[in-house]
Amino acid sequence: MTTKHHILLALLGTAALSACGGGASEGTRESVRAVGSSTVYPFAKLVAENFTKSNADFASPIIESTGTGGGIELFCQGVGAATPDIANASRRMKASEYEKCKKNGVTEITEIQVGLDGIAFASKKGGIDMNLTPEMVYRALAANPYGKKNTAKTWRDVYPSLPAKPILVYGPPSTSGTRDALKELILVAGCDANAEMKALKDSDKDKHEQICTEVRDDGAYVDQGEQDNLIVQKIEGNADAIGVFGYSYLEENMDQIHGLKMNGVEPTYENIASFTYPGARPLFIYVKNAHLDAIRGLREFVGEWTKSWSKDGPLAKIGLVASPADVAAKSQAAATQFTPLAATELK
Repeated sequence: MTTKHHILLALLGTAALSACGGGASEGTRESVRAVGSSTVYPFAKLVAENFTKSNADFASPIIESTGTGGGIELFCQGVGAATPDIANASRRMKASEYEKCKKNGVTEITEIQVGLDGIAFASKKGGIDMNLTPEMVYRALAANPYGKKNTAKTWRDVYPSLPAKPILVYGPPSTSGTRDALKELILVAGCDANAEMKALKDSDKDKHEQICTEVRDDGAYVDQGEQDNLIVQKIEGNADAIGVFGYSYLEENMDQIHGLKMNGVEPTYENIASFTYPGARPLFIYVKNAHLDAIRGLREFVGEWTKSWSKDGPLAKIGLVASPADVAAKSQAAATQFTPLAATELK
């Protein structure tokens, strides 16, 4: 029996199971379904809208904002119409997630980098303004900076030159790829500025992870859920508050908010594209190869991404930063050849 036959049987099996359970939404479907990152969400929505306009024969894709971690978990539940075709991610898939996918029969996955984004720190126009460093952010937000309980109430408690304003940061939850990027690009970098912490990474990796990435829960950092636009609203309403979200949300709301410098560098398109800005990160989509011939329009929808991600393409107009030329060429090849991701490429 061919792989395609196995896939079709899986899809039919899912439909039969759904019919028994009375869940029509779990049966076979005409629409491509993508889940995942709130940062990738507005880009995926625009790609879906343009795809629908130029492909009248296909149903509109379904795009859901579940957070990167939640999206990959759904994606890895198995093969069949009850599971998503694409996981949108604002960080790379972890080796542990890949193994979970494999265990559940999702054995061939194509990884496509669709562009870059930056983790922007921003405040209301005319509100609090600071030139931050990863170390300052770590000292302000870590539950136990360098192993000692965080007692800082104001930014001045963190560093003498900062304003005597209360530390209030609205940011993403633990399921978000933006939160993962905040940890990896900013908090760990700030933590490892301390030689003792850097050495701890080799001697006790778990303890290093806890001390460097655990965020305080006393109200200084407020988990605002998977909707980055809500964080924008929160800082618009409080001149002393800071928000953490994807750069595209900063660009979209420049009339009401402004980006804070990190290491003296503004969060701008050019600075993210050149990786001068310390919060720059790649964005991905993961495609379930087993669905390519079973879900109508999936190949074509992925093709729409390739028409959209150039520097003067429609996604750049809403804040996506185009990948460097070599990465874009690799992504173009992945989006047409669907070469499966290898476990050895992940960590």
